[in-house]
Amino acid sequence: MTQRILIVDDEPHVIHVLKTFLERKGFSVFSAHNGQQALDVYKKSQPHVVITDIQMPIMSGQALCEQLLHDYTHDTAKLIVVTSRTDIALRSWAKSYPMIDFIEKPLSMRRLVSKLDEFFVLAV
Repeated sequence: MTQRILIVDDEPHVIHVLKTFLERKGFSVFSAHNGQQALDVYKKSQPHVVITDIQMPIMSGQALCEQLLHDYTHDTAKLIVVTSRTDIALRSWAKSYPMIDFIEKPLSMRRLVSKLDEFFVLAV
């Protein structure tokens, strides 16, 4: 089974870099440019992991995560928040949900792959 990942970021170059890297690692990758668009893509693609930025137009990554956790409580999708925001409130919010991991920008691909490997090993 191909592992599906949804990347959500309002910066097209971030999506391009992550998508290219993750596809080379064998993942099936979908993308969205804001949280609202991500909800539609999520319904269609049913990803195993959502990697999202926090600061985006229309719907933030934080609002997206909360909506997914509310609407899809039965799913086991992992949510990875990637952001340059490092305030304590945001970290506390992320830590309050077991399905959310927090990674600071600049994004380390090694750290991202480590998180993905850890999740997919535990999900089997």
